[in-house]
Amino acid sequence: MQPQGLDMLSVAIIGTGNVGSDLLLKVVASPALHCELFVGRRPGSPGLQMADAHGISTSADGIDALVAAIDSFDLVFDATSAADARRHWEILEPLGVSMIDLTPANLGKLCVPALNLEECVGERYVGMVTCGGQAAVPMARCISDATDGLQYLEIVSASAARSVGPATRANMDEYLMTTERATYEFCEVRNTKTMLVINPSEPGSVMRNTVAVSVSEPVDMQALSLAATAMETRIQSYVPGYRIVVPPVVAADRILLTIEVEGRGDWLPPYAGNLDIITCAAVVLAEAKAEAKAEAKAEAASGVRA
Repeated sequence: MQPQGLDMLSVAIIGTGNVGSDLLLKVVASPALHCELFVGRRPGSPGLQMADAHGISTSADGIDALVAAIDSFDLVFDATSAADARRHWEILEPLGVSMIDLTPANLGKLCVPALNLEECVGERYVGMVTCGGQAAVPMARCISDATDGLQYLEIVSASAARSVGPATRANMDEYLMTTERATYEFCEVRNTKTMLVINPSEPGSVMRNTVAVSVSEPVDMQALSLAATAMETRIQSYVPGYRIVVPPVVAADRILLTIEVEGRGDWLPPYAGNLDIITCAAVVLAEAKAEAKAEAKAEAASGVRA
């Protein structure tokens, strides 16, 4: 059973597939978060069985279970589908709860912790973009910062077939649109394309992301390489398996770089870095919210004593 400390943030998770199950294991390991409820719609699903084994309260009643227990948690992680997440937020928003959305619902504030964690902490609704967005957009931002002549940006993400569940497969259009929205907002480029490759190879291949850009102005490649390495280190602070495998290079009229993400192997084997990149990002945001809540509580207590 997950112990609950006095200053832990109480959370609920809706969605018991690959993403939700991997997220739960990371919440269980977090010193700042306590999972009050793990909710799905498939009785006896592997995710619900795993949660039961950890002593976590579970339900197969979906959003109704969250509403019934609304006073027992501060935050909901949504790991369902884009359409369901939109419906869930319509229900939960009037109830005063906050949501971290791991689906490509494309609502409200988008968060890539390496780029804008602090400005997202106080938001009630935050979208975590997509796994490809979390992996590739920070490196795309490095290139964007290195030139005023960014004309075209392309992101290609490849993940093992077993790690891509039915909700992600049903959300392909939303995945592409939400990732491209993130490139617009974080990289200030209007001409962009996103591609997702589901790799059927066995054994599964590690998640790989390639960023390709066309520029009209010269780029200081040494400075870009240093910026990319600094960004890699920043992301590794919350996603240890994140690494640059092809540093920035010039190929024909484009600049290319490639990143791999190896997972911790919490729910699926380590090739499923697409799970880790988004679940780790969601957890680091929730932990920042927990820290902000603890600081506010301490300040209030200090004011009372004064």
